[in-house]
Amino acid sequence: MAATLPADLLSAVLRRDGAAPLVTQYDDTTGERVELSAATLANWVAKTANLLQEEFDVGPGSRVTLALPVHWQTAAVLLAVWSCGATVVDTAAEDEGRLDDADVVLAAQDRLPALEELGPAELLGLSLHPLGMGMSGYVGPARDFALEVRSHGDVFHPWQVPDPTTPGLVVGGLELLLGGLVNAARELATRLGLAEGDRVLVDEQTAAEAGPVAWLLAPLSAGASIVLVRSPDPALLPARAATERVTATLGRRVDGVRELGRPA
Repeated sequence: MAATLPADLLSAVLRRDGAAPLVTQYDDTTGERVELSAATLANWVAKTANLLQEEFDVGPGSRVTLALPVHWQTAAVLLAVWSCGATVVDTAAEDEGRLDDADVVLAAQDRLPALEELGPAELLGLSLHPLGMGMSGYVGPARDFALEVRSHGDVFHPWQVPDPTTPGLVVGGLELLLGGLVNAARELATRLGLAEGDRVLVDEQTAAEAGPVAWLLAPLSAGASIVLVRSPDPALLPARAATERVTATLGRRVDGVRELGRPA
């Protein structure tokens, strides 16, 4: 059955090969490397969706604001919100004042102090620890995402069927319907030349500028996997591309590897 919602894209990957690496993340500042298979990412998505639904009544019509960088945990949160049928409102650091209509806000720990002053009704903080551990040294009112999510189930069933005609993603002045996200991802994957089995290296800045349809949904729609690099060190990229068997890059040139969207 053809995928019509973002959650369907992950389900299709699971059916093809749930054990294969799907998202690999490097951080060249800390030296961290984290790798998630499709099965592991799906587990995080299910737990997060259950947390949002059971604790915050997130479902069709809900608006979930993300104040998060490009990260593997952000991928899980995005897919979880969409699994609930809710709208993702992606807010930039300079746009934190637009929280009036947010039902839930999920934010990186370093952005919590500014958000606390705005008083959102529900605030979840993410440490973005490479192994998914909780926040350290935090004493504010936000609930700790990592601690909250652990107790929730590994299988998700929405209480309400997601409505494809409702908003799925709001970024600045752009709004995409939930049912349009997959079509947009497929069209972009075709334009970029993404193919099944591709392993795509994308750096954090490019991903942030391009948005989640480009760095997450387009590769999923094509059957590709992602190598996400935060704070990239250009000197390390050629060896990393070889080690990770990278077949394509997005917004970053590496000798001997094709650059998506560029003529061959």
